[in-house]
Amino acid sequence: MSDWLKISGKVVVVTGGSSGIGKAIVESLLKENVSVINLDIQQGELNNENLLFIKTDVTSRAQVESAVKQGIEKFGTIDGVVNNAGINIPRLLIDPQNPHGEYELSDDIFDKMVAINQKGLFLVAQTVGRILVEKKEGVIINMSSECGLEGSEGQSCYAATKAAVNGFTRSWAKELGKHNVRVVGIAPGIMEETGLRTLAYETALSYTRGITVEQLRKGYTNTSATPMGRSGKLSEVADLVSYYLSDRSSYITGVTTNVAGGKTRG
Repeated sequence: MSDWLKISGKVVVVTGGSSGIGKAIVESLLKENVSVINLDIQQGELNNENLLFIKTDVTSRAQVESAVKQGIEKFGTIDGVVNNAGINIPRLLIDPQNPHGEYELSDDIFDKMVAINQKGLFLVAQTVGRILVEKKEGVIINMSSECGLEGSEGQSCYAATKAAVNGFTRSWAKELGKHNVRVVGIAPGIMEETGLRTLAYETALSYTRGITVEQLRKGYTNTSATPMGRSGKLSEVADLVSYYLSDRSSYITGVTTNVAGGKTRG
């Protein structure tokens, strides 16, 4: 089998690579013989000689810069970054049943989501981006979400941070293109279940939508609004990451690809 992508030997930073989509991306890259620097607050269960885990709070510039420095010390360089770390805490803008209650959007929850989903992404992109610009090559991949394109009931703050990610992607592509650095986005839709789908998350989301947790869970398998009639596989997101990191996508930049089986509001 030929190495069509030719990404073997590359060094890539992945944030939030210990679980969920991030873990699938790391596993896929390791199979392609890519060296991975995983910046996460939890180590996870993956173990590979080409994997370097560095406990990192992506909202801290000092921690991000230290982690990137450690990664270069081990692998010698960095060729790309997958900005995957993110957090989703369902909340209503206004909860008439319980004003200022647990499931109404608060300053603290707002600040936490913006800090991780926007500021963290900015800090990592800037730190790694300096290296890529100096090298005159590389790729920045920003993980967005389908709801960043369409909005989502009970997830307005999360959707807004992902819409901001889309804005970063388009703008940074214009800024960095002249340095031969590409910036692309990936917006997953409804995906197969991961360990990130906790009871606390489901309870909050079901409350914001006025349904029970049981009804919410039944909705996971209801793909009537998805033309392809199924949920997405984590591997399908990971495959697109590998493609975007390769020179096979060398003329693609400034776009966010919706990996959602054709699902749209229409």
